[in-house]
Amino acid sequence: MTIAKKVVNFTFNRITSLLCRINADKLRLIPANGPLIVVANHVNFLEVPVLITRLGSRSVTGFAKVETWDNPILGYLFDLWEVIPIRRGEADISALREGLQALREGKILAIAPEGTRSGHGRLKQGQPGVVLLALRSGAPLLPLAYFGGEKFWDNLTRLRRTNFDVVVGNSFYLHAEGIKVTQAIRQQMTDEIMWQLAALLPATYRGHYANLSQATEDFLRFPPTSGSNLHSASS
Repeated sequence: MTIAKKVVNFTFNRITSLLCRINADKLRLIPANGPLIVVANHVNFLEVPVLITRLGSRSVTGFAKVETWDNPILGYLFDLWEVIPIRRGEADISALREGLQALREGKILAIAPEGTRSGHGRLKQGQPGVVLLALRSGAPLLPLAYFGGEKFWDNLTRLRRTNFDVVVGNSFYLHAEGIKVTQAIRQQMTDEIMWQLAALLPATYRGHYANLSQATEDFLRFPPTSGSNLHSASS
């Protein structure tokens, strides 16, 4: 890790800790090595510095809309954090290849299947780009849920700290087993991934995936040492 990156990570770690009460102890459950696709909800800007600056020596990357680099400050930060620019609204093959290469190098690839920030914290339907990366790489997926950050701006105007919680779930694998992966199958796979993420959130945050009784797991495989996140969902 470069000196510049260490300084930036330290600074953002302290700033976010000052502005928020961050309950991120469960990040210690993230494996110390090996390729990993972290699947997370996307509420606002807070998730990026909270995750990246609290994973120690683990190398983390992810995707951000290419327009982000129009802002020179954000462009510098995202280059420092090795974030991959992606053109939204189209199949950006170059960005997907960079994501696959990051996984081959044993990095963490953080993905927000919703595609854009929600602002309110309630889950929107996931987009199927994550399916291609999971099937092509064979890497495990780890659901990671954030909540509380949606109150950040309102609390800031009132000079209040924001409670920011991070929940880490059980990892799993996505498989097709010879089935033709049609558009409908890709969406089902995406929804099955999102159900696992929704199960980590309090009920009021589950949004599109509010009814966990509708969840399926046809294309998910869990390691023998863990199980479905649906089994531990809070009411």
